[in-house]
Amino acid sequence: MTTLKITAGPYTFDAKLETKLAPKTCEAFLKHLPFVSKIVHVRWSGEGVWMPLGDMDFGIDFENNTSYPAPGQIIIYPGGVSETEILLAYGGVQFASKAGQLSGNHFMTLTSGLENLVSLGKMTLWQGAQDIRFELAE
Repeated sequence: MTTLKITAGPYTFDAKLETKLAPKTCEAFLKHLPFVSKIVHVRWSGEGVWMPLGDMDFGIDFENNTSYPAPGQIIIYPGGVSETEILLAYGGVQFASKAGQLSGNHFMTLTSGLENLVSLGKMTLWQGAQDIRFELAE
């Protein structure tokens, strides 16, 4: 099992890659580590934060995709109708954009720090964009 460390705002989370369910997505994401971005609060989806990535191309198609990630699940939308993005659910989410409902590849799940997930989401909503960093756990 591949384990990642995620630092988002003042919080740290551990996560596991869902290599059996989304092997191509996990492989593509690993090539970009350490992955550094900003999270902003979602606009249409509900209780989540996202990383807008424009036309970034991970070279993946849909696998293990969902429109309803559970809290602590991380999905990647490979682009198409909307821009490429990564979304982290902290509560109820129906993944969508201005173009309507979307689905993204569930490729990572938080395994620790879940008690801080809602605080991160609310901080991002009320205080604005937060730094986020994904790296291999030591």
